[in-house]
Amino acid sequence: MSETHRQILPIPDVRRLGPITYEAKDPDTSFPPIRPLLPPEQAPNVMLIMLDDVGLGAPGTFGGPCETRVFDRLAHNGLRCIRFHTTALCSPSRAALLSGRNHHSVGMGGVTEIATSAPGCNSTRPNTKAPLAEILELNGYSTAQFGKCHEVPVWQTSPVGPFDAWPTGGGGFEYFYGFIGGETNQYEPALYEGTFLFSADETADVGLDTGTPVAPDYVSPDGVFTGDIHWVQVDTGPNDADHFIRPEDRIHIAMGRQ
Repeated sequence: MSETHRQILPIPDVRRLGPITYEAKDPDTSFPPIRPLLPPEQAPNVMLIMLDDVGLGAPGTFGGPCETRVFDRLAHNGLRCIRFHTTALCSPSRAALLSGRNHHSVGMGGVTEIATSAPGCNSTRPNTKAPLAEILELNGYSTAQFGKCHEVPVWQTSPVGPFDAWPTGGGGFEYFYGFIGGETNQYEPALYEGTFLFSADETADVGLDTGTPVAPDYVSPDGVFTGDIHWVQVDTGPNDADHFIRPEDRIHIAMGRQ
């Protein structure tokens, strides 16, 4: 297989050389196989973990109180990074780490909530500064971001977009699961999958299907109104029906995208 030239991204398509035939039975009809774009041989997996409000004084690796056995093991084997120039703020640190560039050069002079139109402080990454995730993706990597995303301009954080600055929009990630902005409710978080919002009230009480279709004025077999009625849509085929769920059978789950 010919070498994939990765000096230009996206990697240019390889033009087919040879005669153009008009019938599959023509002996000159020959086409090269479709080859998926893959990372270079022996390319490493890349995992980047960012923790807000944590410095070198926190992990046990550097003498802190937090037990970090994996970090300790990596450091013991020689991997000890101590020259990251932190900006002491969330959005700028994240923008610098995700792009490999000075935070002002990617428009993140402060957190997104205090952005202005001043150069270097508008929270908008110029299209001349590609994020590292996009470079990996264009080289055949599968990319994903999980957790907090504090790199989207505040006027673009609506569920209706625009999504150019979102992880799966222009951030170079194929998949995202987490929340947008500096914070969210820890008990009922506003979580997104890609750009799809899992709102806090997208939950349902689900339990064992008794197989008994009921009406809102359901009365139990002993003639006593049950009071607290819980419903669930049970898929049973073309003639789906709502079935009564006993409170003692309930479990609580988050509903995913249908």
